[in-house]
Amino acid sequence: MDKKAKIYIAGHRGMVGFALKRGLQVKGYENIITATHSELDLSRQNDVESFFESERPEYVFLAAAKVGGILANNTYKAEFIYDNIMIAANIINSAHKYGVKKLLNLGSSCIYPKFAEQPIKEEYLLTDTLEPTNEPYAIAKIAALKLCRYYNEQYGTDFISVMPTNLYGLYDNYNLETSHVMPALIRKFHLAKLLSDKNFIAIRKDFNIYPLGFDLGLSESLDDETSIKNVLERSGITENNVTLWGTGEVFREFLYVDDLADASIFLMEKYGYDELGEIINIGTGEDVTINELAEIIKNIVGYEGEIKNDVSRPDGPPKKLLNVNRIKKMGWEAKIELAEGIAKTYHWYCENEQTYKI
Repeated sequence: MDKKAKIYIAGHRGMVGFALKRGLQVKGYENIITATHSELDLSRQNDVESFFESERPEYVFLAAAKVGGILANNTYKAEFIYDNIMIAANIINSAHKYGVKKLLNLGSSCIYPKFAEQPIKEEYLLTDTLEPTNEPYAIAKIAALKLCRYYNEQYGTDFISVMPTNLYGLYDNYNLETSHVMPALIRKFHLAKLLSDKNFIAIRKDFNIYPLGFDLGLSESLDDETSIKNVLERSGITENNVTLWGTGEVFREFLYVDDLADASIFLMEKYGYDELGEIINIGTGEDVTINELAEIIKNIVGYEGEIKNDVSRPDGPPKKLLNVNRIKKMGWEAKIELAEGIAKTYHWYCENEQTYKI
């Protein structure tokens, strides 16, 4: 990519989009275009085509998506499959129609079968059944990467798809109803620490910045300490313990989002569809149990209470570790260690609270 090439980031306000923009700017790319949801509804074909016709981007990073954890995926199934299919279809088709030189589509490791052999290789796609708790999202993501493949085959485009493992980092979603496991645990332990310190002013400030979720009793008054404790307890947070969903014994791999941005730009600069094929995994090649993850976060936050497990809640797949041999052979590997990345993320979370004005 030329440093002055016109680059469109779809989803620039999300965690991945923010990281891509930071990464591109650090590397000297000067002509980055974006559009907020109020300016451009990516689920509307006419709006997307008009945007591409007007702006004529040369390169596209497709990072826009409706995302969430197990609870959100199970609750909003129709929205997850519809919104994500429409977003991908509109952007990919418009990229072809208006002559985009290269597009990078951000997928998700949930596209792989629930019981795939570990670590998961790219060729395991569609070899078995998906994890039921996030099947709608996974099907939409599979549709997106197949769109890229078939547009390449029929029209000679250069659209590539990357499959990152579980992501975390700055600008993540901390809504306890819709967030993924990492931001949810960071926030739970942070609130538990504040509660154990009896810092109710800071807790109220946190509520003002980050929504807790729709099912946690926020319709009641939070002016008194008892109401705050009741709300937090319903989300598994008390002075003495934090409750995790499931057994905590399932394994997950986590990638700091700036590493994903670095890998995506690396691939965009150096490799095309002919070399990459349908998909390429991006991850660290290492995993931890959810209980181990919780201990790391607990220590970074400084919370001294106990960790409990609600075994009535679903675990999701028993293990999700990506085989990242292909991208390593191409010359890229992750740089940020897990504890370092969590510390960076938590520092940002706290800084965001300290600068927020009620």
